[in-house]
Amino acid sequence: MDKQETEATTEMSTKFDPHAVEQGMYQKWVDEGVFKPSGNQQAQPYSIVLPPPNVTGKLHLGHAWNTTLQDMLIRQKRMEGYDTLWLPGMDHAGIATQAKVEAMLREKGISRYDLGRERFIQQVWEWKDKFAATIHEQWAKLGLSLDYDRETFTLDDGVSKAVRKVFVDLYNQGLIYRAKYIINWDPQARTALSDIEVEHKDDQGAFYHVKYQFTGDTTFNGKDYIEIATTRPETMFGDVAVAVNPSDERYKELVGKTVVVPLVNREIPIIADHYVDPEFGTGMVKITPAHDSNDFKVGKRHDLAEINTMNEDASLNENAGKYEGMDRFAAREAIAKDLEAAGAMLRVEPIVHSVGHSERTGVQVESRLSTQWFVKMKPLAEAALKNQQTDDAVNFVPERFEKTFSRWMEDVHDWVISRQLWWGHRIPAWYHKETGEMYVGETAPKDAENWVQDPDVLDTWFSSGLWPFTTMGWPDTDAPDFKRYFPTSTMVTGYDLVFFWISRMIFLSLHFTDRRPFKDVLLHGLIRDEQGRKMSKSLGNGIDPMDVIDQYGADALRWSLSTGTTPGQDERFSYDKMDGSWKFVNKIWNASRYVIMNLGEMTKPTLPPASEWNLADRWILARLNHTVAHVRENYDKYNFGEANRALYDFIWNDFCDWYIEMSKETLTGADEQAKANTRNVLAYVLDQFLRLLHPVMPFVTEKIWLSMPHVGKSLVTAAYPEVHADFENATAESDMDHLIEIIKAIRNIRAEANAPLGRPVDILIKTNNDDLKRVLETNREYLERFGHPRQLEIGPDVVAPNLAMTAVVTDAEISIPLAELIDLHDEVQRLTKEVEKFQAEVDRATKKLANEKFVANAPAEVVAEERAKQADNEQKLAATQQRLSEVQAALAE
Repeated sequence: MDKQETEATTEMSTKFDPHAVEQGMYQKWVDEGVFKPSGNQQAQPYSIVLPPPNVTGKLHLGHAWNTTLQDMLIRQKRMEGYDTLWLPGMDHAGIATQAKVEAMLREKGISRYDLGRERFIQQVWEWKDKFAATIHEQWAKLGLSLDYDRETFTLDDGVSKAVRKVFVDLYNQGLIYRAKYIINWDPQARTALSDIEVEHKDDQGAFYHVKYQFTGDTTFNGKDYIEIATTRPETMFGDVAVAVNPSDERYKELVGKTVVVPLVNREIPIIADHYVDPEFGTGMVKITPAHDSNDFKVGKRHDLAEINTMNEDASLNENAGKYEGMDRFAAREAIAKDLEAAGAMLRVEPIVHSVGHSERTGVQVESRLSTQWFVKMKPLAEAALKNQQTDDAVNFVPERFEKTFSRWMEDVHDWVISRQLWWGHRIPAWYHKETGEMYVGETAPKDAENWVQDPDVLDTWFSSGLWPFTTMGWPDTDAPDFKRYFPTSTMVTGYDLVFFWISRMIFLSLHFTDRRPFKDVLLHGLIRDEQGRKMSKSLGNGIDPMDVIDQYGADALRWSLSTGTTPGQDERFSYDKMDGSWKFVNKIWNASRYVIMNLGEMTKPTLPPASEWNLADRWILARLNHTVAHVRENYDKYNFGEANRALYDFIWNDFCDWYIEMSKETLTGADEQAKANTRNVLAYVLDQFLRLLHPVMPFVTEKIWLSMPHVGKSLVTAAYPEVHADFENATAESDMDHLIEIIKAIRNIRAEANAPLGRPVDILIKTNNDDLKRVLETNREYLERFGHPRQLEIGPDVVAPNLAMTAVVTDAEISIPLAELIDLHDEVQRLTKEVEKFQAEVDRATKKLANEKFVANAPAEVVAEERAKQADNEQKLAATQQRLSEVQAALAE
């Protein structure tokens, strides 16, 4: 128990209302500072940095899932006594946020160029402030136990200073360079993209087969032209050569000859290069170095010109002649018509092909020659891979994603980090206005008036890659948070971010801190709809988590999102699942209210001496112990779905359906000491499972806990349940299992015979097991309460009449004489089905145990359990067969 002053209880409403429960509670937590680190230097630190949501809009259901899992971890560790820090923040999300603001301005007929850089950035800050406020409201509504005093934004001064230092250090180390290269270009955002910001989708297209005429009197196979196929005729004005493979015997005589680019009549050579695949198409390809990465490399090897045919918006430029100013797709159609008219088009072959699209704007990307800044990735990637072989390796959960990480690191390309945007971290490079000299530094040159700063900004992932340590005060390695909480404990994010973010955090952290950024990375999947489809605007199947909370409450949403999940797997959201979650919360509320109403003047739950525990007490405490162990073990493995399943089974089945019902027998009795003992056990178990539930259902558990006798100010900082050796009681569990099995059998017989519980019937229990007979006799009151017998007989000599319904359970036969209700023919049919059921179980076990591999390789306890099941079912089968014979004999009379 917490060693704090006991607080008064509050009333619980007769009906569970999530809005009333949640009202004002979050602000109370924040005001009381319960989310802050404990400051206990003797405690083990545990830290999580929140993956910063983009300030592009509201949080979606995926954010709710992700943050719920983090909150469950941090709340549990806080209750376990760790010195916990959950540091929140948001990401400026350069291209994504700028695209949103530009779209908003377009609706008003304004472009960013109309405003200019300074005024446009002010517009983006206003957007950021608006949506940051919305995100704060959503965090509160979800109940996230964040330390707002440490909240960070990726454009904060401290982070910006760190970003500049990292850039300059990498530049000085030769790991950042500026070069002209083929990059992915987003024509709408007018910026470079990295490879992983490009999504490939199938688009309708065509192969345009075009004649390239020879110059002079050259012919080939009797023709005065060669055939070149292209999917992008609009780039042909950038053609500088045609290439063939030097080993291709077909074209050896053509190497060194020249052809003419159609429509512009520019002469280009035929060259030989091993890049060309002789087996693909005609074995001849046009070389356009300014518009294809492979062609660019060929051009460098052969010292070819680089002719860019496109403007930043993908319209054609002055190198495209009369097509200058036309949109790329309109130009494609016009060029195709003109080629046809000129007799240069051989044929057009429709195809479906994979085309790159911008992840942010959705438009087709262009391969474009451009001067950009790059990070040299090979040494950074090699260091990251090497670290995975050390004790400081990042632990991937599930483990299979380490292979995904390693594969990408092994095949990584240099990272283009410059973006032609206005919103973001400005590149700390300046160019002298007169000499063109370049200066790279953390601060501007002293004579700043003579220099102009690079207009580009850094890729968003450059700053977010530093997130785990810049949020802790780095580059000040003496910063208290950096020394105390870095490396962080767990990173929770989607598996789709292994390339984008996880890998970058790992190699940047290793390079600048010599440590991994986090011990574990827990990867979850995507939230999908009931049909398994990805949620998207185009499908109209997106769900606002705040709407779900308005309907069901935050606790039900959190329970639904964290139940039935497995690390690394996608999850389906359904309102049926939400209905079930709400019913569970409501069940907890009603059960808790029953307990609290029966506690009388109790000031705090205190377990009675073990010598005074009855069977139900011993059983519920043993089941509680197993549940505590199971939940803690599965939290440690990040198996939240399995932890929740154990909690659900314990609360709904063990506590509500059985222990509470059994407690009514005691509480309505005359034994005052027994009543007091039961009240204390009820209160203790309720207190303990509220603590177990609190990380996933913070609001309702806090409300109930404050309404019952308790010690402490908040469940947020209450101690987490522990396993108690003295609660272990296999005998009590076995005895209660038998008792429950018999009660269920009685209920089933009544249901099948249509004999309601209010109607007393004779109940006959035949058993040759002395221990079971003792348990049943000692707990007759439960059999009487749940079975409603007119007469109850227990013993080895009990004889069931022919006109009775019988059920066989472990070590016992239950019979209920129902002469006026039973048809012996129906009973034969029912018992026959029971025989078939038990026979199938016996056959299954026999086959399994006959498998030598199973017996030899399975754990001994598993084999022993299977043999016990076999023996139990053989006993049930024999007893049921005996009873069937008796009824059949009665029918024959």
